[in-house]
Amino acid sequence: MKRKDKNKRKKLPKHRFTAATADKYELYQLAVQSPEEDIDFLIDVCKSERGRTPRHFREDFCGTGLLTAAWIKRDPANTAEGFDIDPEPIEWGQARHFAELGEAAKRATIHLKDAREPSNTAPDVRCAQNFSYWVLKTRSEMLNYFNGVREDLADGGVFVIDLHGGPESIDVMEEETELEDEGFTYVWDQDRHWPVTGEARLFIHFRFPDGTEMNRAFKYKWRLWGLVELKDVLEDAGFDQVDCYWEGTDEDGESGNGVFTKESKGEHCAAYVAYLVALK
Repeated sequence: MKRKDKNKRKKLPKHRFTAATADKYELYQLAVQSPEEDIDFLIDVCKSERGRTPRHFREDFCGTGLLTAAWIKRDPANTAEGFDIDPEPIEWGQARHFAELGEAAKRATIHLKDAREPSNTAPDVRCAQNFSYWVLKTRSEMLNYFNGVREDLADGGVFVIDLHGGPESIDVMEEETELEDEGFTYVWDQDRHWPVTGEARLFIHFRFPDGTEMNRAFKYKWRLWGLVELKDVLEDAGFDQVDCYWEGTDEDGESGNGVFTKESKGEHCAAYVAYLVALK
């Protein structure tokens, strides 16, 4: 999926990856995910909207559970649950992220279950990141999912989803991002788009300085949901308030700066990333 710009990036040795030696989950995390920034946003939203610090967190479509593990690390009072139906990334994350947590890992429960299943404990904040929920392709499926989320949340709970849009989101195109510090190139491939169904076929590739490539490391077939229709479905699911948080731009006015603020209208641009924040 389209990566979020990160203000701070860890310096790593250049050219340490090749297609033969790299691990696709590690590359994905370096290229796409920004757990500390995401947690900052979730906490800030809960504090500003609800006047309190959330403690129990749920991550839907959690994959390797990187965000869940980071939540546990953030504060010894934090607990979390993650849900995903794919055992491979869950096993990878258990070996990488949760093993290093030691006793703290007991404060997290990772479920090999559909994200529409209920939590063990009602979450204060729940999220679906990296557009993963777009695997739900019909309005009835999405409404059912959002209804379940609202019912599952603790009183005063907050649900956060991210999304991307703009005219470029339906183009058939490849977007290359060279990650110099990490030593590889991330490629977001919008391979096909079917206007009648709103579906798209997308891939992530990774290219390396030695000329090798990890082709189609990740594959997606999603419906490209629009911001307004998602907001409408959240409201139909009974959420009391749904707000959009729009990403600002950097000094050149072309790239996202990773700072999201509440906006009622946004601005016209070729491509954007935003959050929808729904309050119970």
